[in-house]
Amino acid sequence: MPHPHIREAEAHLAELRAALLAHGITLPSLGLELPSLAASYSAPLVALGNCNQATAQALTAALRKGAAG
Repeated sequence: MPHPHIREAEAHLAELRAALLAHGITLPSLGLELPSLAASYSAPLVALGNCNQATAQALTAALRKGAAG
């Protein structure tokens, strides 16, 4: 039986991926954490994964820009 929150988690994941892409950022390993899909008592976790230093700097800049409003 599929996880009860998987559609919601996939929608949030797609929104995050689109928001990152709007800033020119791609996290290659972005996805749902597979072990969390086996747990039926909580929503699946989003795995941000690894990125190189340039992507980390771009992500930091986007977050700072957003925080500055």
